[in-house]
Amino acid sequence: MIIDAHSHVHQPVAEHIRLLDEAGIDRTVLFPTRAHPERATNLPELREELALLTGALGGTATAQDAFTRTLAELDDALAAHPDRFVGFGSVRLDLPAKDIEAAVDREIVGRKLRGIGELTPPPDGAGRIEPVLRAALDYGGLPVVVHGYAPTTAGDLRTLADLARRYPGVPLVVSQLGGQHWLDAIELVREHPSMYLELSTPVVAFAVRAAIEALPERTLFGSDAPYGDPVLARRTVERATKQGEVRERVLGGTLALLLGLV
Repeated sequence: MIIDAHSHVHQPVAEHIRLLDEAGIDRTVLFPTRAHPERATNLPELREELALLTGALGGTATAQDAFTRTLAELDDALAAHPDRFVGFGSVRLDLPAKDIEAAVDREIVGRKLRGIGELTPPPDGAGRIEPVLRAALDYGGLPVVVHGYAPTTAGDLRTLADLARRYPGVPLVVSQLGGQHWLDAIELVREHPSMYLELSTPVVAFAVRAAIEALPERTLFGSDAPYGDPVLARRTVERATKQGEVRERVLGGTLALLLGLV
């Protein structure tokens, strides 16, 4: 089973299915999103969508109605293609801890989603995810995915590693190979058995090979679609690996075990 560990809701959803078919991907983890660059038809529209993304990644876009809309889009996509999508949901990180934990119960567990993410704490604010980890542990160790590319800082990665040490029962996934801090991410994940590294959006292609060689059982193929391309992301992993067990683990075997799909 080939599983894309990182993708966002597309509009229209049918275009996402076409991309998955082209890439030979069986299932994909689907995150909610406020930005939809795939629907932009010109540069001004693209700039507008990317401004929404910048706000989300910077921790400034926290209105409840925005979260409600993105979860509704996710629900629609999951209902339309339950055989292709594995739903993950996000929660606001600007709330008091008890409200964050309640949101996990209501928005993640209540929706029967398989995990939590992609969380986007503000720069140097990765500690805000601790209530999420606490709630994830209460529900049997739900996987938690945290944004790894800019504006995530090297300090954020160290904070995530510290949290992983304190909550070893929660699979904690750093997405996008840790961005420009990819070498730090590889080293930190290697030191913490409950951490995983998702491989989309590499700064340099060599980083994918280095990560897989260091973490053959804890690296996850992902595309970050629509920002990345599923075909190219899969091909990058295949260029970095030989045919065999390691490639099969990275392309879906490890994630299938994490998600209970096998």
